[in-house]
Amino acid sequence: MSITVSAAGFQTTVQDLGMHGYEQLGISPAGAADAYSLRCGNLLVGNQNTDAGLEMTLVGGQYRFNQDALIALTGSRFSAAIDGSGIPYFEALQVSKGQHLELGPTDEGARCYLSVRGGIDVPFALGSKSTSLMMQFGGYKGRTLQNGDKLKIGKPDSTLAPAEISIANVADRSVLRVIPSLQHDWFDSESWDLFINASYTVSQHSNRMGLRLEGPEISPAVQREVLTEGLPLGALQVPGNGRPIISFVDHQTTGGYPKIANIIAADMWKVGQLKPGDKITFTLVSMAEAEKLYLEQESLFMRYQP
Repeated sequence: MSITVSAAGFQTTVQDLGMHGYEQLGISPAGAADAYSLRCGNLLVGNQNTDAGLEMTLVGGQYRFNQDALIALTGSRFSAAIDGSGIPYFEALQVSKGQHLELGPTDEGARCYLSVRGGIDVPFALGSKSTSLMMQFGGYKGRTLQNGDKLKIGKPDSTLAPAEISIANVADRSVLRVIPSLQHDWFDSESWDLFINASYTVSQHSNRMGLRLEGPEISPAVQREVLTEGLPLGALQVPGNGRPIISFVDHQTTGGYPKIANIIAADMWKVGQLKPGDKITFTLVSMAEAEKLYLEQESLFMRYQP
C-alpha cells in the first residue's frame, strides 16, 4: 500500500493546505505553493479538500506504484508518462500495481502536483501533513523526498466520489492582481505608477519563503521606520534596495519593510507557478473585486464539497 520514489526530482515534498493558526509562534503555514491545483487534484480523485499530495518543482521524478491507485496530475505541465506512454493532466487516471510514473522537466510553469485517491499518508504535525522546509519538520521526515523513500497511501473516503469534470489552469500567470497594503500611502503617485506599469522579473534568488523581483526600484516618499509587524502571505515588501519581495508560503511571520501592496487570494496560485526568469506585471483592484474573484474561485470546490 505505497509508492516508491525511484528518482526524487529537484524538490519534491508532501504538501496539503498548510499548518494554519501558529503564526503568532513564528511558524509559517507552509503548504502547497499552488493550493488551487492541489485542491483540483483532490477533487478529481475523490479526496477531501485537505488531503496531502506531492508537490514537484521544475523536475518531476519517477515513482513506482506498489498497489492499484487512482491518480491525477495538476498544476504546470511536466513531461509525463506511465511506463513510457504519455498521459493527460487534469484528469483522473487508473494506475496498476507495478507501473511507473515518470515526470521530466517542466514544459511551462514551476510546479506539478500528484494527487492519489486516499492521499499521501504521513503523520500530522500541527494539524497538517505539509512539509516545512524552513523549519525542517512535517511531511515526510521534514525534508524533500529522496530516492528509495516509500510513501504510504491513505484510506479513501467512501463518502466522496471522483468529480467527473474538466479543470484547467488557463489564466494568464504573468499578471498578478493586488490591493493596497498597510503602508501603501507611504508611496507617492510616481512610485505607484512605476510599480503598476513596469515589468518585473523573478530573480534566481527566490524560493518558497519569498520571490525577489528584479526591475524598476521604488521607494517610499515618507521616510519612516516600520515597527516589526505581522507579515501576511502575498505581501509585497519594499526593502532598502527598492526591489519588491513577494512573501510566500514559507515566509517569516513578521517583518519590518514597508508593504506597498498585497496579492489577492484568487491569484496566489499564480505565484506558486512562477520560476526564475518569468516576467510579471501588477494590476490594482478594489477590495470588493478581490472578494468577488475569491468567491468565484471557491464556488468550484463548494459545488462538489460543500
